[in-house]
Amino acid sequence: MTARFHNPVDTRFGWGSLQELASLTEHQTVALVTFPEARALGLVDRLQDLLGDRLVYVIEDVQPNPDVAHLRGTYERFWQEAGDCHAVIAVGGGSAIDTAKALIVGTESGRFDELLALLATGKPFVPAYSKILIAAPTTAGTGSEVTPWATIWDSANHKKYSLHLDCTWPKVAIVDPELMLTVPGGVTVSTGLDALSHALESVWNINANPVSDTFAISAIADILECLPLLHRDLSNKELRSRMALAALKAGLAFSNTKTALAHSISYEMTLHYGLPHGIACSFTLPLVLGLAWGHDQARDRTLQCIFGNDLPKAQARLRDFLHSLDVKTEFADYGVTQKEAEDMIGSAMQGARGKNFIGSQAA
Repeated sequence: MTARFHNPVDTRFGWGSLQELASLTEHQTVALVTFPEARALGLVDRLQDLLGDRLVYVIEDVQPNPDVAHLRGTYERFWQEAGDCHAVIAVGGGSAIDTAKALIVGTESGRFDELLALLATGKPFVPAYSKILIAAPTTAGTGSEVTPWATIWDSANHKKYSLHLDCTWPKVAIVDPELMLTVPGGVTVSTGLDALSHALESVWNINANPVSDTFAISAIADILECLPLLHRDLSNKELRSRMALAALKAGLAFSNTKTALAHSISYEMTLHYGLPHGIACSFTLPLVLGLAWGHDQARDRTLQCIFGNDLPKAQARLRDFLHSLDVKTEFADYGVTQKEAEDMIGSAMQGARGKNFIGSQAA
């Protein structure tokens, strides 16, 4: 078979690589998007010292799962007050990077609802204005620093919008494991499981290819070994670096395949049951592995490189891994009845991400 792999992000990896922001933004004015705790951690001051007077605007009240109710005001203030800056730097987890991706897509009117209307069509569009994005993740899991996608939530109306344009690919990704040293245990686990889900979802995917598989297989092996160790030793620099690299590899894998069924299910679990994204997209992994197995010989061979050729043992390994991290793996554990779960899976199969799943054609 022939395969194509494309990722336009200039990726910098390594301890202390955040320092490269200074040379990357020379002669530019920049806005910073970060999370509320960043200032108390000394990160905002560090970035101000690094960037000097080129840092002209700071947004530091990013909320988990960016929601239209909060994002609307942030977006419109940004374009009114910092619309002439050259670049946006996102420093944080997936929510900070997703927020930044929404902010850099400018509308003719400067109104956020114009952007929502464009997204609601589900069709690609060329924005009236756009900014350069530099993404520096502070968690090992999102993959958003090397993908063009962002999710915008509308919890009041039980809706979500998917943003992905040519301009929402970050221009540069800076993956500095030092930024991840202070991440607490629960977030470390949740984001690490998000990365595991990205890698597995890229394998049981109709868009998979040998290049994406190479990244995915390596990421999965590292996460299965490393995440439980890191959970018990959060200040271990070597483990933080290994997880950062594993999450980056998972991000590169699904940057070309997109996600699949587990993520399609997760959106409903987040919207209606309030489950954090990393848990929502990973608790079904043993189930989805069983649904994926046997549909495609090439995909089976890749899965068997990871788990061996015994499906029940493979599912048990994944289930035990999740349980070791205190993650429950049954719908009933989250208050979902069997009938509701069956309906949710059926509906998820028909979603945009669900249709990437290799078992969707047989469903």
